[in-house]
Amino acid sequence: MDPTTVATDRLTTSEVSARLERLPWTRYQRGIFLMIATAWLFDSIDLGALTFLLAPISREFGLTATQTGLVGSATFAGMFIGAVAAGMLADRFGRLAVFKYSILVWGVASLLLAFSWDFASLASFRLLLGIGMGAEFPVAAALLSEFMPTAKRGRYVALMEGTWPVGFIFAGVLSFILLSTTLGWRGFFVLQALLAVAALIARRSLPESPRWLTSRGRFDEARATLQKLERNTEKASGRPLPEPQPHLSIDTSSDATGWRTLFSRDYRTRTLASWAMWFCLLGGYYGLTTWLGKLLADSGFDVVKSVGYIVVMALWGIPGFLTAAYLIERVGRKVCLVVFALCAAVAAFLYGTAANLPELMVTGSFLQFFFFGMFSSIFAFTPELFPTRARALGMGSSTAAGRLGSIFGPLIVPLVITSHGTTIVFAASAVLFVVGSAIAMLFLPETRQSVLEEISA
Repeated sequence: MDPTTVATDRLTTSEVSARLERLPWTRYQRGIFLMIATAWLFDSIDLGALTFLLAPISREFGLTATQTGLVGSATFAGMFIGAVAAGMLADRFGRLAVFKYSILVWGVASLLLAFSWDFASLASFRLLLGIGMGAEFPVAAALLSEFMPTAKRGRYVALMEGTWPVGFIFAGVLSFILLSTTLGWRGFFVLQALLAVAALIARRSLPESPRWLTSRGRFDEARATLQKLERNTEKASGRPLPEPQPHLSIDTSSDATGWRTLFSRDYRTRTLASWAMWFCLLGGYYGLTTWLGKLLADSGFDVVKSVGYIVVMALWGIPGFLTAAYLIERVGRKVCLVVFALCAAVAAFLYGTAANLPELMVTGSFLQFFFFGMFSSIFAFTPELFPTRARALGMGSSTAAGRLGSIFGPLIVPLVITSHGTTIVFAASAVLFVVGSAIAMLFLPETRQSVLEEISA
């Protein structure tokens, strides 16, 4: 019996999963991917910009090292708040509403930043911007993973995260141009506000997740959304859809939602391990990245030239995330994540001991390659660890734990530099990468080629 033509009062998770899994890959699915990934790109531009703009902002306002660290950490503090709040709201009220309108907070904060006048206003607006940005990342990953078929899910979530090096490079090129003009860093944030308008327009045609609708008992809406997806896919493919194929899937409906699910017997270990993994990897990453431009400037390199060097190194992030996207469906999420994280640890240590510019460029390029492969892997891996009824909160709380690491990293760097010099900063980050990869290997399951409902059964 074809579920597309026979309506029942209730949809099961198995039925929804089977109907989504049988959809062929067409330009319609690619359009959904691009709408979500483009918004992700805009957020990546802002995070990348902090690397390039922190030095000139610090100089204009005469910030101390501690104040500069606080400006960097304010963004991540906001992202922590936004990630947890968005995770709870998206599991309760829907992925789409949170994903659509979080960009408004981001855009307004960007415009306010362009007119900031002192340290307090700068830090406050970065906090507000972080709240909007923090709401975007986990909901985007959850939403995309719930639309993608099993065979392509990991690859396309990894490719979405791969827009990060593109955004990083775009931010670097634009910073390089604007810092050479009177527009400077303020012009950059005006441009971001305009990008927010474009992102909001792009999101208008996104559908809600049928998996989430079913998990909330909104069966009529889930059925209507599925039928719309099926009609559009059939139209794009130009041929009838294949029959849904039954697979091992358990109805994972439960009275437990939100935090009760994350700390239930089945998910407690996954939750804590995911939090610890994210804390270590983001703490190590942002402890380095937020300060790369300023460390180069403090070492005697011109600010504009420092931006150029970082952009050249960041170009290696593109083959990094493409390699991860290629391997993630072949060797698995966990293997990819662990290998890239361990290689990032080695590259971070070597970068910290580089004695001249050529060594700095070579080791820095390898560092960016492994960084972006690592993050493509972790963003593909994490939303698959949690059930639909708590996926956004699981992803949001995990990224929030990472934001705690992001706050810790930039704050601790000036203290470490003052006491022990720059080399120890890179060594400490390398240790965090090793610990994060060990947690993933020991405590988290492999999810490759598994339907979401099978992973969370």
